[in-house]
Amino acid sequence: MRKKLTTFYHNYDTAIWIRVIGTILTSLTNFMVRPFLVLYLYDKLNSSLLLPMIIIGLQPLCGLLVNLFAGNISDRFGRKPVLIVSLLIQTVTLSGYIFAESVWEYAVISILNGIGAALFMPAANAQIADVVPENKRAEVFALLHTALNVGSAGGPLIGVVLFAWSSRIVFLICALSVLAYLILVWIKVPETLPASSRSAAPETGRAKAAFRPGEHKAIYTLTVLALPVSLLYAQVESTLPLHLQTHFLDFKTVYAAMLTFNGLTVILLQLWLAKRTEGLPPYHVVAAAYGMFSLVALGYGFSPYVILLFAVEFLFTIGEMLFGPHIQKVIARIAPVEQRGQYFSIYGMNWQIGRAIGPVAGGWMLEKANGEVMFFVFALLLMASGILQVIQVRSLYGRAARALEKAV
Repeated sequence: MRKKLTTFYHNYDTAIWIRVIGTILTSLTNFMVRPFLVLYLYDKLNSSLLLPMIIIGLQPLCGLLVNLFAGNISDRFGRKPVLIVSLLIQTVTLSGYIFAESVWEYAVISILNGIGAALFMPAANAQIADVVPENKRAEVFALLHTALNVGSAGGPLIGVVLFAWSSRIVFLICALSVLAYLILVWIKVPETLPASSRSAAPETGRAKAAFRPGEHKAIYTLTVLALPVSLLYAQVESTLPLHLQTHFLDFKTVYAAMLTFNGLTVILLQLWLAKRTEGLPPYHVVAAAYGMFSLVALGYGFSPYVILLFAVEFLFTIGEMLFGPHIQKVIARIAPVEQRGQYFSIYGMNWQIGRAIGPVAGGWMLEKANGEVMFFVFALLLMASGILQVIQVRSLYGRAARALEKAV
């Protein structure tokens, strides 16, 4: 057993194991804070509903803007400096939550935190491409996804206990965890930017094809139709705990347990479910996922019992495990080889847009009506977008298959 563990450890570069350790540390602490940040701000801002939602939305909104050029920064200045700056910004901003009192202080801290978080992922993922052979990258990303869910499984329950004790202690622990990650990167992770990338771009026989936005309508359609899914995710992190507060006495424990259940289910079933559905047509899987998400929105809004909420959460978990891999498979299939990165970058923007506008839209509906109406609206939106997305995916997948047959 010890020999197997040693062999497994030596399969990956030190930088990867630092990333795994850091992911566990930061995801554990992020899930201690993130599910309860809206409740913390709600109490701090004298029970204002829209202000916490606006503040929560500022982070991904600023991250969206930074993400547009974050990759170029890491290509120019190196992976390690960008990672260190990112983690330093996050350490300072998490510490800032301890002392913030006014709405403007919370807003500035959220903006800076969004900038720091947005700088991290492009550099970190580029680092994986730098040090991991192509045939092992899927394994590494799976390893990191498992590490992420270790945090999501344990963080919420720890957070609900610590927030009941002292909210400042939670933010302090989070800041110290990110600081520990920063120190590990500083001491243990070498610069991985290839030497060829540090100099001017090499001469090539032909120029890379320019990306003309008007010629790539399919990826824009896929992205827009996926937006309701990210809006649902945004409600889980913002309005859902406030909605549960009006229906369940010990709502924080219920909410934390739901998130923990989600994380554990992903760890147990993700790989098995991916293998079981790998050969299915993507439009069938996407149709099932949207149907599940629609039922989840209704379930969040109208479930009167805790046991029913957990059944809804299980449905949500299955839906997310189905949706992500198969929609990405479609994108990989329709994207021109030289523009795959651009396609995935465009599609990824739907998550940041959803997390930016979702809390505000949901908070407005929650304030003007109630949680039942809010989640019913999202359910209708998911049903409509799901029908259109399935039609789009089926058309694109069939078109790509025919083009492949002609090429053969």
